[in-house]
Amino acid sequence: MKIVVFGASEMGCLIATEFFEDHDITIIDKEENKTDALNKLDISYIAGNGSNLNTLRAANIEDADVFIACTTFDEANIVSCLTVSRLSQAKTVCFVSKPEYIESLKLVKNTQYEVIDYVIWPEELLTQEIFRIITVPEAVDVEYFAGGKARLLEYRIKEDSLILNKKIKDCRFTEGTLVLAITRDENLFIPDGETEFKLNDKVIFMGYSTSLDILAREIFQSKTKVKTAAIIGGGSVGLMLAQNLEKINIKTKIIERDYKRCEDLTEELKNTLVLYGDGTNMELLEQESFGESDVVISVTNNDEKNLLCSLLTKQMGAKKVITRVSKSTNIGLFEKVGIDVAISPKEASITEIRNNLIETDVEILATVERGQGRVIEAQIPDNFKETTLTDLTLPAKAIIAIVQRNHSVIIPKGITTLKPRDSVLIFTREEDSQKIIDFFRG
Repeated sequence: MKIVVFGASEMGCLIATEFFEDHDITIIDKEENKTDALNKLDISYIAGNGSNLNTLRAANIEDADVFIACTTFDEANIVSCLTVSRLSQAKTVCFVSKPEYIESLKLVKNTQYEVIDYVIWPEELLTQEIFRIITVPEAVDVEYFAGGKARLLEYRIKEDSLILNKKIKDCRFTEGTLVLAITRDENLFIPDGETEFKLNDKVIFMGYSTSLDILAREIFQSKTKVKTAAIIGGGSVGLMLAQNLEKINIKTKIIERDYKRCEDLTEELKNTLVLYGDGTNMELLEQESFGESDVVISVTNNDEKNLLCSLLTKQMGAKKVITRVSKSTNIGLFEKVGIDVAISPKEASITEIRNNLIETDVEILATVERGQGRVIEAQIPDNFKETTLTDLTLPAKAIIAIVQRNHSVIIPKGITTLKPRDSVLIFTREEDSQKIIDFFRG
């Protein structure tokens, strides 16, 4: 696939790094914006402006499959996408950072004037991901499947965990629950019955939503829903998150250091306490009982400040801390020093691009652990011979996690029979996903 990227920004570099091995990547930007990181990649670089006709033609835009505009200037991204839509059949992806542009582009969505295929606002994707995680206490990742009848939950094994140092085969998990994967030392693998749960492992479960609710109560001792939340940072993410939390009646407070922004937040939010101050002020945090919150979310634009605020509230007793990480390389570091969940808007954007644009030959429903694991969907062909899971030999290690048959959702066992026209959700590692898809197609 030929992908043209306008913008040698951090986002552009991340896109090139993620996809250059399997795709033809060309980046357009000024020569002075070309970084050492890009020099190390096997990509093409065109010096110029992504809105300029000659520059686009030099990048062979007529042959491109996807055009991604991800400079730090919304206007440049929009204009370049509009230009490309007149020159090429490439799908256009426009990154924006200002809410007003989101609203304007929504007005032409699904009308005869629509010329930009995908609009990505990283902060909105980040907000959605944080909100999903907040709604499930103790979980560090949450995904929904089969219309909400099934879920994927990821938990971290702590010192007081009931399954610490136990083998999977010795754990009596709720009926309708599967262990899909474990991430240990930042590496994801699919376990077997002999695998032991170790301290700080992140374990991925999938099952019926009701079964996972029981798992949360019995294994991870999560008996109550989140009732209180505290947000540090009143930017776009902080505002959208507070609005979502208000809708589900979670008592929320938000702290912001810019007085004018506090006035704006007060007008937008109906049931949220808006505090004027600095999230690194420990006296203020103690005075406003941030440490007593069920969850604290630090979403300023500064990684170092987010880390400091998160560690302060964690020390004060906050049950769960979620932290925004601008630099994707900091995610592992944040988690190592005790942050419960570290999330990057750029990683959320990469996932969106991968799932909806780049790998169109593979139906990816979700990715976990920065793309290391995937949930993919496959249709059982009409000529498939009915086979039980225990008799099924797959070309790579994978777990069939959900079988959808007519209107039924089945969390399968070894004796479950796969039948023609079943739709199956399969968990596997990234490097094995194509083999699994090819197997079911064959």
